[in-house]
Amino acid sequence: MSIINLEFLEQEYPSIKEKSIEGRWVTFKDIKGALERLSENFENKQIGNSEEGIPIYKLKLGSGKKKILIWSQMHGNESTGTKAVFDFLNFMVTYKTNEIVKTILEETEILIIPILNPDGALAYTRVNANGIDLNRDAVDLKAKESKILRSVLDNFNPEFCFNLHDQRTIFGVEGTENPATISFLAPSEEETRKVTPGRIQTMNVIVAMNKLLQEVIPNHVGRYTDEFYPTATGDNFQKLGHNTILIEAGHFSDDYAREEVRKFNFYALIQGIFHISATNNFDEYKEYFAIPNNIKNFYDVIERSKNNEKDIAYQYVERIESNKFALTLVKEKEGDLSSYLSHEEFNKND
Repeated sequence: MSIINLEFLEQEYPSIKEKSIEGRWVTFKDIKGALERLSENFENKQIGNSEEGIPIYKLKLGSGKKKILIWSQMHGNESTGTKAVFDFLNFMVTYKTNEIVKTILEETEILIIPILNPDGALAYTRVNANGIDLNRDAVDLKAKESKILRSVLDNFNPEFCFNLHDQRTIFGVEGTENPATISFLAPSEEETRKVTPGRIQTMNVIVAMNKLLQEVIPNHVGRYTDEFYPTATGDNFQKLGHNTILIEAGHFSDDYAREEVRKFNFYALIQGIFHISATNNFDEYKEYFAIPNNIKNFYDVIERSKNNEKDIAYQYVERIESNKFALTLVKEKEGDLSSYLSHEEFNKND
């Protein structure tokens, strides 16, 4: 496997980070300027509107035979992937003569839909304006946004897809005391979770991404549950023959804005795309199952008591207040929480 030089990425990342898009609340208005600027380098086309009439765009780059489809903010309040996508696009513009960029552009054709759910993004909700979870609408296709994604999929016929999400701060990496900063999933195609030829190829790409991330955030990478969801997007796209890689951006120490995590998300994304462009054999996959499970074992804050009998756990609730993103700490659970970890904790007697 060809793994991108981490030192190079770490050195160059500050210069390619899209600084106009930051924080957790990312809307179409926030990406509009970057979209317009990037249209000088990539094909940029409106492909429809949301239920509330907000434009949905796609960007196209590359001229190769391997087709890759990427979308972000299917859930409107999950913005880390959107930030990583624009970092990736800036990298492609900045390093046109770099062998990584040249290989990607020559070997792949990439379509990117940033902010598939702009109504949910504006309201900072998971669902669209009609209360539909787009990630559970792959069969019924009730939402306009779901129909747009499916139309792009059918017309483009990608070999690989990247489905970019965020996960809550409650997830940790099994066997460690670390939060799950990035988690991966090769979705199942049916209830038995059979390792099909398509899933093998998906797992192979994830193995390559994990190899790079282990160099920068060792033991902070988890493997999301592959329980089959009959109406989920990734499961259905995988079943249809489009190898779908799910990336879940999670928590990193003192990074509730997910500005460090966006960097790791970008690293995973560019490594995955480069691996696809530089590889013709996707048969190696067993290391995928060595990635530890994603488990629910964290709270944001735990107030520890003597003998843990009256521990109190708190979680941050994310809201938009006075037109700004805000975190409000809310009591979640009380009792013996000695089996749980937290991102911050203190003792009652302190």
